[in-house]
Amino acid sequence: MAVNYSRELDKILENPQNRGKKLFLHSCCAPCSSYVLEYLRSFFRITVFYYNPNITEDEEYRKRAGEQKRLIGEMNRELSGGAFSIEIMEGDYDREIFFESARGLESCREGGERCAACFELRLRETALWAGRQNADYFTTTLTISPLKNAARINEIGERLAAEYGIAFLPSDFKKKDGYKRSIRLSAEYGLYRQDYCGCVFSREQREREKRELQQRKSCEKQNIMIG
Repeated sequence: MAVNYSRELDKILENPQNRGKKLFLHSCCAPCSSYVLEYLRSFFRITVFYYNPNITEDEEYRKRAGEQKRLIGEMNRELSGGAFSIEIMEGDYDREIFFESARGLESCREGGERCAACFELRLRETALWAGRQNADYFTTTLTISPLKNAARINEIGERLAAEYGIAFLPSDFKKKDGYKRSIRLSAEYGLYRQDYCGCVFSREQREREKRELQQRKSCEKQNIMIG
């Protein structure tokens, strides 16, 4: 039977003894983190861990990291209703670590084994630093994306939790309209939203999809004109 990770998270949040515990939250980008931070900041003391060596262009990395910091700054100025202030920690930006994890998987389509290796790379570093920061839980914003396999991400997190001795917070943040809410929040904060995950392989696939879509539209237009 499939695990309802959203419900598993609810069970943890419903326990009043968990309020105020420390959550070390890996974030892939500001837009994805927006809803997650809004949702969890009244339950946990959150440190956002911005660790994304998969982003393979310096300018793109700096832009996304800057947006993450800006979002947290603005959210911290809006404290209300018992919400906790949010902290941020930026991990090392070493693209070669990502390329090493993707070696031999370069031709995989988005969502396949290359992505799973990337998830593990980022979650492993998150678990390592969560332990060093004496956090009670670690997790990631990655499950908010409709294009990401939440079950696979949770399985990796749970395995790393056993390895590092720190609890993994289960999630499927896209549920309860979480993804839709992240789009609305991105608009409210004026956040930069990219249309690919971050690595060169996802960017190339997205560019191919755009070209194919444009070609189909062009063919359809010509068929209409001929008809």
